[in-house]
This record gives sequence, structure tokens and C-alpha cells, in this order.
Amino acid sequence: MKKILACIDGSGFSDSVCAHAAWLSGRINAAVELLNVLPYSPERASLSDLSGTIGIDASSELLEQLTQADEVRAQLEQRKGRLILKHAEQRLRAEGVLEITSIKRRGTLTETISELENDAEIIVIGKRGEFAEFDAMHIGSNLERVARAVSKPLFVTPASFHPIQKFLIAFDGGASSTRALEYVISNPLLQGMECHVVTVGRDSDETRKTLGSAAAKLERGGYAVRSSFEAGYPDEAIQSYAASNNIDLLVIGAYGHSRIRDLIIGSTTTSIIMSCRIPLLLFR
Repeated sequence: MKKILACIDGSGFSDSVCAHAAWLSGRINAAVELLNVLPYSPERASLSDLSGTIGIDASSELLEQLTQADEVRAQLEQRKGRLILKHAEQRLRAEGVLEITSIKRRGTLTETISELENDAEIIVIGKRGEFAEFDAMHIGSNLERVARAVSKPLFVTPASFHPIQKFLIAFDGGASSTRALEYVISNPLLQGMECHVVTVGRDSDETRKTLGSAAAKLERGGYAVRSSFEAGYPDEAIQSYAASNNIDLLVIGAYGHSRIRDLIIGSTTTSIIMSCRIPLLLFR
């Protein structure tokens, strides 16, 4: 059975991750695997580090206290992880998902996802992480690292779920946007939805040909397509088009051969993710 890997950390975005994972599960008939990754415990000062400063007796006592504090902290982190997973399971079952598994690991999120992604159809992650509420303009540092590392489609969720009925493919003819196009055509995920495809760049015969080819492939795949050429900077043009046409989902390559490649990984990373209020489906 297909599997969706949903990454949750207990932040305000975790409920959105669950809601979008449930929606994805229903669209492609997939199980959901919940992943909660606990960070590595910070290294403690060694006995030798402390003894020269505060004396051997004092350092031994302090080291014992630090060890006890770390044990308590580790127990609390484990309990927190179990509660996060339990809550997420309840949310998914309430959304009608029947096949659910949970994984709790200690390590880095990127490395853990890299280990698990081969069995996943799609990876779901929130736009921001556990401390997002403290800085509304901050993007989760894990997101860029994960986007650089994974090979499977990466679904990035906003803070809340809204029904998805219209989607937009940003297409530049590069390898990653071509992969996105082929996925949309061959996969049932977005079948039956209103489809838009946009190319941004200089107006030329080659650009128009690239756009027309993408639209034709989508039409042969069963989509009713609205295609559009947009001038200007890719991030601004695509976001403007999405807002003007009430797009619910942006499908885009994370890397490409033109300036569109900078939308997610590059100088405009912060701009596109901070200002984009809809989910993103990214392809490398």
C-alpha cells in the first residue's frame, strides 16, 4: 500500500500536517506514517573540563546533578513525543484515515527522512516548526534542509487546511518542473481538479512553445487546462497569478534551469514561503 510520511513536532503546524496528510491519503488511497524526531541531547561538560575550574569534589557533585537533570529531560521528551503522536493519530482517525503507523526517533529530521523516504509516496512537512508562533516571519530551518535532501515529492503545508480544488503548475521546461508535470499526469492525486499552468520569462517563440507543450501534455492526461505566460520576476508573477485566480495548491520544481529554480532553494526562499498562503508541492 502507498504510504504518506507526515512529519510532526507538536507545533501549531502539526494539525495542518495531519489534515493535509488525511486529504492526500484519501486522494491516492495511502496509509499515513507519522514521524516525530527528538533532537540529540546536548553534550555535557566532562569531569575533566569542570575539575580545573571549580575543583574535583564540586565538579563530581555538579556532574551528577547534570546527569539526573538530563535523565529527567529525556523522559519528558519521550513522553511529549508519545503525546504528540497520540494526538496526531486521533486527528487522522477523525478524518477517516484507517491505516496509521507512528515512528519516534532521536536524531536530525533530514537524516531520518532520508532513511525513510524510499517507502513514501509523498513527504508532508509544516512550513514552520515548533517555535514558529514566536516569530511569524521565520521559516522553519528544517524545511530548506529537507527540500535540498529528499528525492520524493515534498508537500509543504500552511498553518491551516482549506479545501483544494484548483492547482497551479509553475513550468519552465527544466528537469524538476518536468518531473512535477509528469507526476501530475500519471498520479491520481489531482485528477478532476481545475488545472492552471504558468511559464514566467521573456516572451519568445521558445517560451511559448514550452508552455504549449506542457498544456498539451496535461490535456492528453485528462485535464481541462488554463495556460498563461507571465512576465516579470518568477516569485512575484507566480504568487500574483495564484492570488488572482484563487489557486489552492502550487506545484513547482525545487530546482530548474532558469530563475524559477530560486523560488524555493535560493535567494527568494524566504520571500516565496513567507508570502505563500497555500500548500506547496515541491519536486527536485
